[in-house]
Amino acid sequence: MKISEIFFSLQGEGLEIGLPTVFIRLFACDLRCTWCDTMYAVEGRDFRDHRVSEVVDEVDKHECKRVCITGGEPLIQIKEVEELATHLLDNNYTILLETSGHKMPPPILWTENSTISMDCKCPSSSMQDKMDFGLFTELRAKDQLKFVIQDDVDYEYAKGILSKYNIRANIIFQPTHGSELGWLTEKVIEDKLGHIRVLPQLHKIIWGEKRGV
Repeated sequence: MKISEIFFSLQGEGLEIGLPTVFIRLFACDLRCTWCDTMYAVEGRDFRDHRVSEVVDEVDKHECKRVCITGGEPLIQIKEVEELATHLLDNNYTILLETSGHKMPPPILWTENSTISMDCKCPSSSMQDKMDFGLFTELRAKDQLKFVIQDDVDYEYAKGILSKYNIRANIIFQPTHGSELGWLTEKVIEDKLGHIRVLPQLHKIIWGEKRGV
């Protein structure tokens, strides 16, 4: 499988924010979001080819049972992800899969010790037309649906999606890097969106724009 990087850090986004986590970043993506902050895992040749067993061995070295499989878009390598997830779950790891809302995760990642974090791309990404909105309604109450929001257009778009579809998952509004967290927070409070979590990218607050964190 094509691996961009494996590292041990704090989870910077979503419901598990702040928790020590081993990250497995897979290489390649079939989307091109305008504000993508991991282009090194999307284009070029900055990756290593690994057998799944080698990835598991490297994860084991960090002595942390919480793993995040991310990208790029990890489900491009769906067969390898299935094999990797099976090995990890069989060895008592918990998994958070970070994926976009245009590919169905495999059955192994809908199990008890796996959580799905799915992105709904807003207009500022230029990828909103690539979404499969039906996937959002498949998410469980333990999963999360994340909207990266840059401006008022994105904010109103996200509200429209949430009003149109019956979504059980936890909802997260996250400002694009460099956007003000306060502006988005005030909008959510003003509109009394009591079921929305507004969360930053913690790793960027701590370390800035840096790889391997």
